[in-house]
Amino acid sequence: MNPKVDDRVPVLIVGGSLVGLSASLFLGRLGVRHLLVEKHSDTSHHPRGRGNNVRTMELYRGAGIEPAIREAASVLAANHGILQAPSLTGSEQEWLFREIDPGGRLARFSPSSWCLCSQNDLEPVLLRSARELGGDVRFSTELVSFEQDAEGVTALLRSRETGEERTVRAQYLVAADGPRSPARERLGIGQSGKGELFHNVSITFRAKRLAEAVGDRHFIACYLTNPEADGALLPVDNHEEWVFHAPWHPEHGEPLEAFTDERCVRHIRAAVGIPDLEVEVTGKAPWHAAERVAERYSSGRVFLAGDSAHEMSPTGAFGSNTGIQDAHNLAWKLAAVLCGWAGPELLESYGRERQPVARVTSERASARSAEHSHPGYAVVPGVGRQAGVLAVALGYRYPAGAVVGTDPAGPVVPEQFGANGEPGSRAPHQWLLRAGVKLSTLDLYEQAMVLLTGSEGADWPDAARRAADRLAVPLDAYRIGTGADDDLAPEPGTDFAELHGVRPDGAVLVRPDGFVAWRSEGAVADPETAVAAALRAVLKI
Repeated sequence: MNPKVDDRVPVLIVGGSLVGLSASLFLGRLGVRHLLVEKHSDTSHHPRGRGNNVRTMELYRGAGIEPAIREAASVLAANHGILQAPSLTGSEQEWLFREIDPGGRLARFSPSSWCLCSQNDLEPVLLRSARELGGDVRFSTELVSFEQDAEGVTALLRSRETGEERTVRAQYLVAADGPRSPARERLGIGQSGKGELFHNVSITFRAKRLAEAVGDRHFIACYLTNPEADGALLPVDNHEEWVFHAPWHPEHGEPLEAFTDERCVRHIRAAVGIPDLEVEVTGKAPWHAAERVAERYSSGRVFLAGDSAHEMSPTGAFGSNTGIQDAHNLAWKLAAVLCGWAGPELLESYGRERQPVARVTSERASARSAEHSHPGYAVVPGVGRQAGVLAVALGYRYPAGAVVGTDPAGPVVPEQFGANGEPGSRAPHQWLLRAGVKLSTLDLYEQAMVLLTGSEGADWPDAARRAADRLAVPLDAYRIGTGADDDLAPEPGTDFAELHGVRPDGAVLVRPDGFVAWRSEGAVADPETAVAAALRAVLKI
């Protein structure tokens, strides 16, 4: 007997933290009706997960909320670098790195930049934007169970306030339900990796005089290395609100209850080097650093995203950014399948693309923690500095998946970052002018497939549109050049063909998530057939 269904939605999202809310935002932008449920009563109140890398900010730019995020993050806009020192009061100190983007070189590659915005400030922006787009977001609601069949997923939900239970029928379920993911457990999906790395207790506190000791060292974090009281100090408002990450050793039998307010105050005073510092503890939360990646990213119609799919050491904020980018990759594919312009097999590319990225990135995150000697992380000495952080954040590639013309044996993350327009990589950024309005090539990608060609590619746009119309695929086509018939004018000094690795009569096909799906280095005899073949291969139609 089939259970009574109370609600029907195309997509059910379980988990309303950064990744789940981002998935709601991205699906809302694409017009996909969905329901998000979160067991907690509200967004996060704890300042954590603060580092949003350039790729994540590009995605939020595309979703129209980058200005709102930067406004929410304005209090930490001047903070840069990670400091390491025995205490704040001594003369011995070392900047592990001083600037996130030294010399401003990132502006060559992106219209966005890094942003330091704590989770408790970012999540309300995501929530507000998701709801404005029609997202049905319900807090204090937990997933009790789910079953799936060939046509969809039937989920039982329970209100944690009233105990009321409702049955929801969805075509797809996105499990963004955290590192202990009940959904992943129910699916029987295992994990691989080093496992647990270290444990910390995050202590929020007020200390008005601490700002005097910090002075003009406006760091993102300071690793304090006093062997009797090590830990990481992070500013919340650069004035009186702070966070301290204290090492915790449950593997040695140390209980969480041992972190009394009195112990925390003593530890913070010793770590910063101010014995009489007035400290008011306002909150404590344990967290666990681990390196794990799910063996599969989906089972039937259920997809893992964020911490349910991968856990990473916090150094570099790779975990949250990878999760948000999971959501973006999955959102356009769900939209394409639900709207009928891609085959269901397209969804199989989600795991094929994102799992290798998580594996490499999680390894880099662990190595970064070792390099920085993160408090509480006892590793074998000898780990050197990790080069190519920008390559991890912006240059990762999809050697296999919804792409054509890639090298399946190629690296997921190159040793050094380079934007050359090859299939499977993020499409290069180039400033353009359209009717006197400045925009980036990245601003063209979100709602449809996009074909770009150079000044000599006159045959490509109309041929691409005919191919897309024949296949019922949404596609925008633009010719970039300085002629009267060109659609977009390049910024002086930039060259579309050179940036995208083609000749002026070549073409590049870009997916809605801004990754290059296919390219032709030059003109072909039958561009319509070429584009149609590429669309079929990429979209599995």
